[in-house]
Amino acid sequence: MDARLYQRPKHAMQSGRARTGEWLLEFERDDRMRADPLTGWTGSGFTAGQIQLQFPTQAAARAYAQAHGLTVEVVPLGPKALKIQAYSDNFR
Repeated sequence: MDARLYQRPKHAMQSGRARTGEWLLEFERDDRMRADPLTGWTGSGFTAGQIQLQFPTQAAARAYAQAHGLTVEVVPLGPKALKIQAYSDNFR
């Protein structure tokens, strides 16, 4: 089974660094979503996709994955680009 490992990013409404050091392990979907003929909603039988495991370090997450026979892909955190602009730039 394949899994994805990434570090929790800061969301837009967060100014501090709480919970940004955590590592999250999510399972990759192995089947496609299908539409329910009665309701039209999409779903699948892949229940592991609902699980998100949290680890304090990347090493702990890798040890868990190795112990359970998971193939892990580490997703790097995106670049932290800071756009420097003046207040007057809003009125150009």
